[in-house]
Amino acid sequence: MPEAPRSDLHSRVGFSAVVTADFDEMAELRIAAMRASLEHVGRFEPTRARDRLQKSFFPEHSQFILLDGNKVGFYTFRRTDDGFRLDHLYIHPSHQSQGVGSLVLQTLIAQADAQRQPVHVGALKESAANHFYARHGFHPQAQDAWDIHYIRPAVS
Repeated sequence: MPEAPRSDLHSRVGFSAVVTADFDEMAELRIAAMRASLEHVGRFEPTRARDRLQKSFFPEHSQFILLDGNKVGFYTFRRTDDGFRLDHLYIHPSHQSQGVGSLVLQTLIAQADAQRQPVHVGALKESAANHFYARHGFHPQAQDAWDIHYIRPAVS
């Protein structure tokens, strides 16, 4: 089946609420989305991936990402003392590079811009996510052994 044009993506992407009972499904999505990047840096371990998600699991700030009514990813976006924090943005590999992640990120950035707040996010070093966030106006702010931490400044 041919891929629908990206211009039609707005009408194809939707969101649905997350509840605590969705954790396992979200963990599986995260593991699928992160697997290649984690394997590349020698850190793929499903148990660790689940544990990291559990530490930043905020169902009240999370949404499943739907494409044509099917769950293809999720995000967690919450207000913090210093702006907004994008804890998670994962798209299943079979739906990556189709504009879904960009559409979701642009939607979240618009929310932060409306409140004149910055957005903070972290990405695994050597992950394609680093290029993705740079394309959307994020700038490196700090890094640790495994992650690069970014900020997208508030609009003035």
